[in-house]
Amino acid sequence: MRKYKVCVVGVGAVGTEMVRLLRKRSFPTESLTILARSERTEEIDGESYPVVAATPEAFEGMDYAFFAGTEGAKGASQTLGWEAVKRGCVVIDNGDDFRMDSRVPLVIPEINAPALSGHQGFIANPNCSTIIALMPLACLHAEAGLRRIVACTYQAVSGTGAAAVRELDSQARAWAADKPIVKEVYPHRIAFNVLPSVGSFKDDSGESTEEMKMRRETHKILGDNSIKVSTTCVRVPVFNGHSIAIHAEFKKPVSAARAKELLANTPGVKLVDDPAKNVYPMPIDASGRYDVLVGRVRADNSTENGLALWCAGDNIWKGAAQNAIQIAETLIAAK
Repeated sequence: MRKYKVCVVGVGAVGTEMVRLLRKRSFPTESLTILARSERTEEIDGESYPVVAATPEAFEGMDYAFFAGTEGAKGASQTLGWEAVKRGCVVIDNGDDFRMDSRVPLVIPEINAPALSGHQGFIANPNCSTIIALMPLACLHAEAGLRRIVACTYQAVSGTGAAAVRELDSQARAWAADKPIVKEVYPHRIAFNVLPSVGSFKDDSGESTEEMKMRRETHKILGDNSIKVSTTCVRVPVFNGHSIAIHAEFKKPVSAARAKELLANTPGVKLVDDPAKNVYPMPIDASGRYDVLVGRVRADNSTENGLALWCAGDNIWKGAAQNAIQIAETLIAAK
């Protein structure tokens, strides 16, 4: 098997997991280089990795570059992404700068891998919440045709980055010790609280940028701009693992029983659905798993052809690092 020269751009929460997953998934790597703002050495799981300054020249000879931006992160792919492509490198970008660019496929491999055909060297990873929501919805869309999605997300602090994880930990410890709670990452305390604000508010629509992403990215990935999407994105005091409550309306009838049958046979999805026995998806169980967990599947009687469901997925794995690596694996398998 051919092996590839790989680089990871950024070594925060997502970049660290990219390095881990490249090893865990036995990606055919000839060499692995970490690029960041400054040169240094980073230790991941007891192994030292030299970090090279990220410059256009650093991509010379590289086969794949994984840009590890977290939710809303900008910068690296804007300045270096197309420079890497010019040097013959395939870029897979976890940031949101180019997701809606007509030149750039936006890909969840289990759902729209054919979009990779004819790529121009730059491929975008969808938003974490979009990935976790569409993994169970795509098979139902193929069966009955989505007409409308209403979703409420419950997003872990790891989506904001390592500093947010540390903030939740320190606030919880301070609360338990009856000490002052310090907030720096979020505008309000996150420990034992929920914040109905993920992303930013840039216009007078009342939607956050995260909520806009779910609508626009859903349309691009499923290739159907007619699907109505309404989302409320909420940050919750969970370290890792996003959860989403989804109410979906379809063009054709689809029973809960049929939906469960489809979901149970969908790659990348694990049906976890026996609420009478307290069996349902939870972020604590989704964290560190490849699959998106789905359960609480039932009829939504408030609308015609409606279903309600609840899903949970690892936002740093399937919602970011894992999906990016799967894109590269898909490209390699197609050669």
